[in-house]
Amino acid sequence: MLFTFLRKIKQKRQWRSLVSGLLALTLSLAIYSYSEIQAQTPESASVLIKESQEYYDRGQFVAATQALQQAVQIYQKSGEPLQQARALSLLSLAYEQLGEWQQAETTITQSLSILDRLPESRESKPQNQSLQDLVRAQVLNRQGRWQLARGQAEAAVKTAEKAEFFYTRSGDTQGIFISKINQAQAWQTLGFFRRTNKILDELAQQLESQPLSLIQVSSLNSLGSLFRQQGKLERSSKIFSKSLALAQKLALDSEISQVLLNLGNTKQALASQARNLNDLERANNYQQQALEHYQQAIATATFPLDRIQAQLNQFSLLTASERTLKQKPNPNLVAQNFISPITQTLKELPASRQTIYARINFARNLMKMPSASKYEPIITAILNNAIAQARNFKDSRSESSAIGTLGQFYEQTERLQLAEKLTNSALAIAQGINAPDLSYKWEWQLGRLLAQEQRNQQAISAYTEAVNNLQLLRRDLVARNLDAQFSFREQVEPVYRQLVGLLLQSGETGEPSQQNLRQARKTIEALQLAQLENFFRSACLDAQPEQLDRIVESEPTTAVFYPIILPERFEVIVKLPGQSKLEHYKSDRSETDVKAILTQLQQYLKEPDRSSDVRKLSQQLYSWLIQPIATKLEASQIKTLVFVLDGALRNIPMGVLYDSGQQQYLLEKYAIAVAPGLQLLEPKPLSGKNLNALIGGLEEQRQVEGKEFSRLNNVGLELRQIQSQVNKSEQLFDRSFTTDNLRDLIDAKDFSVIHLATHGQFSSQLEETFILTWNQLLKIADLDDLLQLNNPQRNNIELLVLSACETAAGDERAALGLAGIAVRAGARSTLAALWAVDDLSTARLMGEFYRQLATNQISKAEALRRAQLELWKEPSQDWQRPYFWASYVLVGNWL
Repeated sequence: MLFTFLRKIKQKRQWRSLVSGLLALTLSLAIYSYSEIQAQTPESASVLIKESQEYYDRGQFVAATQALQQAVQIYQKSGEPLQQARALSLLSLAYEQLGEWQQAETTITQSLSILDRLPESRESKPQNQSLQDLVRAQVLNRQGRWQLARGQAEAAVKTAEKAEFFYTRSGDTQGIFISKINQAQAWQTLGFFRRTNKILDELAQQLESQPLSLIQVSSLNSLGSLFRQQGKLERSSKIFSKSLALAQKLALDSEISQVLLNLGNTKQALASQARNLNDLERANNYQQQALEHYQQAIATATFPLDRIQAQLNQFSLLTASERTLKQKPNPNLVAQNFISPITQTLKELPASRQTIYARINFARNLMKMPSASKYEPIITAILNNAIAQARNFKDSRSESSAIGTLGQFYEQTERLQLAEKLTNSALAIAQGINAPDLSYKWEWQLGRLLAQEQRNQQAISAYTEAVNNLQLLRRDLVARNLDAQFSFREQVEPVYRQLVGLLLQSGETGEPSQQNLRQARKTIEALQLAQLENFFRSACLDAQPEQLDRIVESEPTTAVFYPIILPERFEVIVKLPGQSKLEHYKSDRSETDVKAILTQLQQYLKEPDRSSDVRKLSQQLYSWLIQPIATKLEASQIKTLVFVLDGALRNIPMGVLYDSGQQQYLLEKYAIAVAPGLQLLEPKPLSGKNLNALIGGLEEQRQVEGKEFSRLNNVGLELRQIQSQVNKSEQLFDRSFTTDNLRDLIDAKDFSVIHLATHGQFSSQLEETFILTWNQLLKIADLDDLLQLNNPQRNNIELLVLSACETAAGDERAALGLAGIAVRAGARSTLAALWAVDDLSTARLMGEFYRQLATNQISKAEALRRAQLELWKEPSQDWQRPYFWASYVLVGNWL
């Protein structure tokens, strides 16, 4: 896997910082002869350290490791523990580059052990103590980075805090900044978004007051990259633009190219985001900006490796745009025109680890070109060269990457036997160095090859191992990959879907086995979890697989549906209570057909006058999803249907599915709920007799953070009706409905229900999912802080209601934001609207919902069903149209 440019630069700077500090400890920096090095003196060790830096910069990590091992031995023999500790820290970084994680950890531990044995000399020799503190801080910094890379985010936070303490004692302001960046990354990985944002905001303010310097430019680069990782792409772009202006003002030629490359990467991420939202004009605009930045980076690059990285990023963007946008905006910027120059540049580069990955990256992008087979001589030559260089450097990771990529090319050109042989070879190397991030890719590739050869059982085994490795990598993927969200759809999600597709293929009896059905259901649940963690960009969800059947069996009138959209068919698994056997059926409708119907249905649902069109489309969905099992649902006396929905199905309220035979909507027969995955639920009924509600809302027109929000005329009525139905309540209305007032009330009291009647938006983008308060857009990332989810003294919120929200226009995965809010809020249940509805009907529905809860011993799902049907009885209104009643969905615990 190609290391991102940012990671390479950060590691080089860490290395150089350690090296320069270590050399400063020696008595002389003169160049020594070979015989002097053989003398095994501290001076000779300093020569080895300098050599290791040169090896490291060239990507010759084996040679760097050997030089450092000698230096460590010399320092040990000559009684120089401080220098030995620092050299061990350098050695751990070299081991990390080689993928030798266990040895990296061992050397860090040895380094800290040596430092622990050194006596404090703060009073007698303060200068020595300051140096000792600096070395300890740098070693702790390396340990924290290692912990985060290995998915140990909790430990990484504590280590980074220790590093900050010692950097502070030594007076190293740049070190303090680095340790805070590390803390922010670790908190981000753990899902503590508000804490992450607070650290980043403080760092941004500190940088404003710093004098112009190289340190300020590099610090802004680190900050911009973290904001990109958070998905705050506009802010990332602004920070990189400022860093670029400073670098140009200071004439820092080597930094200018690096900043331009980072700025191009952020613009490319913005283009990907816009494309996911079907905003092709904006996507094309950002893409043009990215290309310009890459061109400028190429023109200003002072190092060959920096230049080739910019060339490759430009080439990658061009191949992607020609493939997805089907256009070539500039005849001088056509991907094919860059093949020869890049090939020539690669030939001229000295052998190094970076050039190995540059070759692999180039080959992968060539493989994405139309008629890639015509580039076979170039692709195979590049990859074989990369394999040879990797073996020469004894770099197992890059060797596995190059061999696996060559296998992928032969898979693409349908030479399956050769592809399988190479894939197995790449997999064996990856497993040998314990690299699950590589193993899952080659297991997935092997699964595809085996499936093409109809060796389905072996293919299932390979896919299963790939999914298992992805589960192990949950935190690791988020911590390592800055563009994780944009690669998830291409590199992670298909693994789960293709495994489900294999498991649900017919067996010898004409049906998949029960074992396969159970594994498919488990895989669908795992995919739901992976999608939410990718949405949050953190592995912060606590899954409990054992709950799957326990929840259903505890409710004998509940059935759970698992529909999944596959490329060539629509599959459904159903769990009925009291039956160990899972039900299964399918429809031979392609993904393209299903998505087209879902997109059209979603559009018609938002138009009050399209009720007949809604029925025509929703009856098709009914025929795929419900009709095959309708008789068994009646025989089992089912009253509640719970759906674990896939993809664009989340945008459709299941209650609107129409039975043309009975001429009734699904809501008329069943209470309905949506689950983001039963592994995330804790079943518990809500007592309507003892509701204590915090109710808040906005009626006035507002303009907040550059967005216009219309007046909601009946919010006051809605809040009054709710107050009349609950035992206790606290209200925040219009000007009092601020984020601070919400926080103060939640801090002062425990509420079983939080009801917010205000504008809001659900989006597949974390930063575009929000709830409007009087003074700000309350982002989903701030919900855990507002609702005090990390306070063990707080009781769980039983019900969160968002009565005036809607899904983002043009975003087919927008309802993922609703699932995200439901999970992030920590509420057992969330009731929300998928589109903005006439607020008078909303006020009536919400009042009836609470009345049903308060006066009847029924579930939340049944209370919602009755409230929706009650709208139909309003004589003066035409509220039987789905536009008015169907928008509301209950997510989470339905009891």
